[in-house]
Amino acid sequence: MAQPERNERQRLRPAPLLFEPSAAVADPEHFFDLESMDDPKELLARATELTLAFRAATDRAVEYQAIAAAQLADPGRFDRLTMADIAERAEWTEDYAKLMVEFGRGLLGGARP
Repeated sequence: MAQPERNERQRLRPAPLLFEPSAAVADPEHFFDLESMDDPKELLARATELTLAFRAATDRAVEYQAIAAAQLADPGRFDRLTMADIAERAEWTEDYAKLMVEFGRGLLGGARP
């Protein structure tokens, strides 16, 4: 699984992801107020910030998935799960679960995210 280098991810300074008011979430056309922007330069800048923020969030979430998968597969746990069980819980294939467990073991061996 190809992951960006940690220092590459850290140099990105994504825009903060702000929660939207519940009334805005109910409107399917509403997305972080982008639809209300008239200036295409402003729209491009904010949409780019959001894209980087979502990518960074995805990378972090994948790291935590991998750590959790590695912990659940740890043979020292009395309640450890099989690769099939991990794959089913995360909606992965077994092959992908194995890759994620190895990735997670690597993260646990080094610095945690």
